[in-house]
Amino acid sequence: MSGVVALGYASSWGAALVRISPYTFSAIGIAISIGVSVLGAAWGIYITGSSLIGAAIEAPRITSKNLISVIFCEAVAIYGVIVAIILQTKLESVPSSKMYDAESLRAGYAIFASGIIVGFANLVCGLCVGIIGSSCALSDAQNSTLFVKILVIEIFGSALGLFGVIVGIIMSAQATWPTK
Repeated sequence: MSGVVALGYASSWGAALVRISPYTFSAIGIAISIGVSVLGAAWGIYITGSSLIGAAIEAPRITSKNLISVIFCEAVAIYGVIVAIILQTKLESVPSSKMYDAESLRAGYAIFASGIIVGFANLVCGLCVGIIGSSCALSDAQNSTLFVKILVIEIFGSALGLFGVIVGIIMSAQATWPTK
């Protein structure tokens, strides 16, 4: 325990974080990437779908063309799955003697951070696309000329998820495990 205090981790939280396996951090990051991205997609589909069904009662013509909003929401989940696959390929076997080296810890933290960034960026993206998709369905039911204009805004909203994916890939580039 004195080695932990010498490293500046006198608190129990600091000692606990350093002793958690980097593979655990990696696995949690990968799970957050998928799980929170799917949560964002589901929430966006819920928001868009409920408005689309309600507005389609008054204007049935909007149903087929407004499904693009649901597809945009589903793309958010796909972003999370793609990044999780990329992060999974970053995992490498490390001898137990090098498990807690600085390089191993950095790799685990990089994958963890990448998963958190992608997951929460996609959560916000799913909400954004869902709210805009809802507005698109309701507006299109009232005035069909507004569909394309609001769809452009929805495309910009879905770019938030792509920004999260790009940042996550950049962060995961820091994940290099020690050689055997």
